[in-house]
Amino acid sequence: MFKLNVMSAAALAYLAAFAVPVLAQQQLERIEVTGSAIKRIDAETAVPVTIIKMADLKSQGVTSVEQIMSSLSSVQMTQGSSQQVGAGTGGASFADLRGIGASKTLVLLNGRRIANNAIDGSAPDLNMIPFAALQRVEVLRDGASSLYGTDAIGGVINFITNKDYTGGQITFGVDVPKESGGKSRNANIGFGFGDIAKDGYNIFGFVDVAKTDAIGGQQREFNNRFPGGISPTPFPANYYQNPSVTGNPAGPDCTDPTFLVPAGDGTSCLMATSRFVDYTAKTKRTAGMLRGSVALGEHTLSAELFATSNDSTTAIAPVPYGTLWMNRLRPDGTANPYMPASTAAVPITTTYTQANMTPRPGVVLQPGFVTVKWRALDGGQRSNTSLNDQTRFLVSLDGFVSGWDYQVGASINENKIKEVVSGYTDGNKITTAMLNGVINPFGEQDAAGNAAIQDALLGGNLQNHKGKVTTFDGRISRELSDWFGAGRGAAVAIGAEFRKEDFISKANTPVAELLQASTGVDPNSLSEGNRKVSAVYAELNVPLTRTLDATAAVRYDKYSDFGNTTNPKFGLRYQPMKELLLRTSYSTGFRAPSLYELNATPAYTNTGNVNDPVNCPGGKAIAGKSQALNCNVQFQRLTGGNIDLQPEESQSLTFGIVLEPTADLSIGFDWWWIRLENQIAALSETTVLGNDFKDFTQYVYRNGTGDLSIDGFSCPGSDCGYLDLRQQNLGGLNTNGVDISVVFRQSLGSLGRATLGLNSTYVTKYEYQDYVNGPWNQNVGIYVGTAPIFRWQHSATAVWNVGSWTLGMIGHYKSGYVDQDPTNKVSQYATADAYVSWAGYKGLNLTVGVKNLTDRDPPYSNQGEVFQANYDPRFANPTGRTYYLRSTYRF
Repeated sequence: MFKLNVMSAAALAYLAAFAVPVLAQQQLERIEVTGSAIKRIDAETAVPVTIIKMADLKSQGVTSVEQIMSSLSSVQMTQGSSQQVGAGTGGASFADLRGIGASKTLVLLNGRRIANNAIDGSAPDLNMIPFAALQRVEVLRDGASSLYGTDAIGGVINFITNKDYTGGQITFGVDVPKESGGKSRNANIGFGFGDIAKDGYNIFGFVDVAKTDAIGGQQREFNNRFPGGISPTPFPANYYQNPSVTGNPAGPDCTDPTFLVPAGDGTSCLMATSRFVDYTAKTKRTAGMLRGSVALGEHTLSAELFATSNDSTTAIAPVPYGTLWMNRLRPDGTANPYMPASTAAVPITTTYTQANMTPRPGVVLQPGFVTVKWRALDGGQRSNTSLNDQTRFLVSLDGFVSGWDYQVGASINENKIKEVVSGYTDGNKITTAMLNGVINPFGEQDAAGNAAIQDALLGGNLQNHKGKVTTFDGRISRELSDWFGAGRGAAVAIGAEFRKEDFISKANTPVAELLQASTGVDPNSLSEGNRKVSAVYAELNVPLTRTLDATAAVRYDKYSDFGNTTNPKFGLRYQPMKELLLRTSYSTGFRAPSLYELNATPAYTNTGNVNDPVNCPGGKAIAGKSQALNCNVQFQRLTGGNIDLQPEESQSLTFGIVLEPTADLSIGFDWWWIRLENQIAALSETTVLGNDFKDFTQYVYRNGTGDLSIDGFSCPGSDCGYLDLRQQNLGGLNTNGVDISVVFRQSLGSLGRATLGLNSTYVTKYEYQDYVNGPWNQNVGIYVGTAPIFRWQHSATAVWNVGSWTLGMIGHYKSGYVDQDPTNKVSQYATADAYVSWAGYKGLNLTVGVKNLTDRDPPYSNQGEVFQANYDPRFANPTGRTYYLRSTYRF
């Protein structure tokens, strides 16, 4: 009875999360479970695995793989589709087990790798998984480099599609938020014919289409909680001659309707750009999968093709210009009508010059010129569209020969991303028009000003990226004799893999040349690399007694670009009685530096808003230095790859207890520890310019005047002052915690059956170093670095089945934390969903539901890591209460 109901940590965690059975107890065929290469009679192993059935998730209104990950307590999403806003991520969404980085969670499709996101090569994009074809998801919550190689430090997520399918299926769905924006529609169709057992073949396919509207910054009332996205480059423009005194015609009240707020100096204004920034992207996803299998005696030959296209479009605030100049006179000798008047607070003289100033080539500054910081509102919002396409073609052969199960396969995986931008401007044209007195930086444009801005607008295909992985793999496994009289035989698996990886990312030079100052993209950037990886691995499971099993695995990987690595794993599984199961495992792991991290071309871009600790200590400029150019501004930073990077290395330990005191109650505890060294990352500007800035002077390159540059016009070049923040092997990371799963099932007689479930993750410790031998940053419940680590995450379910009806409720919870702005405490975030399904007509299933029943707004967060303001889009949903409908008909 214990074997049936415990079904390893996999079944328990799944039951706790989604309250449905995973495997039928009558199943006697040999199966393969994520985390083991040995086919076995049951799914019980020494490692914790969560199994999720898609049929149940779809009832809960889930329409994407990203939403699946958001429902798992062991996953902390640090990049979702919303980060496309302002960042050009390709609309990618990444899984992140244990919060140690998406690059350290291995994502598989049917047990094999797919291509990583082509922009940075960090991890596979979840949006590329063929959602409609999925049957289940298996989540291994333990390190697994001993079987799978690189990336499997935090764990493995294996998306498993149907292997065969007959009949047809049509599904339609719609999600309608209470507020405007964010509406989504989805539809999919599937078909299949041929029974592999009876007819000797099966062919099936699925097509899935989903569209989602964007949510704009002004479509949610909570954007008014506090002016976010503060920028010193507003409209009307800030201006100055003496850099220590900045004026604005709307100051000091700054009540202009273009979202101005006082700068605090009594003369100038800042701008709340968040009103122009999309909260979520406009997306269109189309996916298809076709699979055919033919039986060849005891062997099965299969071919599989999946293709996904995910197009996402986002908008941010209009182009800012941090340094433009206005001359007193137009070229025809007439006065520039837009020059600001001199006031006592902001004096403007006709004789002002700046002897040390080196303007851009072709710029002639008259005595009495004024410097302006202006945002081109009349040019409209900037937008970025990522056209993201992924394909995989796989041929595999599996079967049984001379007592051995075997599986061999060859696949070609490819991800291509095309980035298209609009709403940007030609900086040279804008500079000239401002110098010539054509553009009014302080008010409404006349016809000539509008024409100049429209003429300067630019857009087009900015960059293109491509990643490709070609893989050949094979494995064999079999049962051996009962070596120790345990009543069960030992088992062994042996496998090998060869992989070739290719990566290229390049700018579209004609467009990038015109947009370099406003996008930071080097028009000559070309990042490319390739490598070959070969590996062999083995796994051995040995029953030592009737109650104790031992498992050992080891893998050897050889990389053409940095060398080789060997990683073992050891596990024990002990079941002294049917009500109790104990398990533990220890392993080492690694993550190879990605081709992007090794080969990315150096490029200049902006930092976040920071102070120069030399020229602006404590937020106040020193004598002779400008407040506007050194305090709370964005400096230039140099980013890029490093061919000398070495792999990240890890050690992992787990210990689990599974209890079943009664047939209706199951409880599981899994403690985990992860230690990571040689983290690959770039130093942050807050570290290099922080309290210990004197320890990082080797990364700070000042120009001839001792300054750091604040715009892209100066870099690269002899006048460029910048921070060197390219990739490095940095410090370590330690984290540990416990996963808790509970499921209670109760028969209600004629009233059906009720199931209650909980899965929960408690993080005891999470600490990391910014650099080698640096101090340990405590991150649990505190926003340190780029994100917080949640102390608690829960997902709870209540399901009532009666006849053809199913009623369910799902609760989600994240604990609060100290914000990036330490004066703010981000409150806990709890939401509840509810649904009802009816299956009273043959083949038809109808589901209606409500997400976020209480219409909970995202908790307020004053963070600057992502473009959205007033909340953190990585951890909270801005959509609000949403009503959904799903209809599925099977025939």
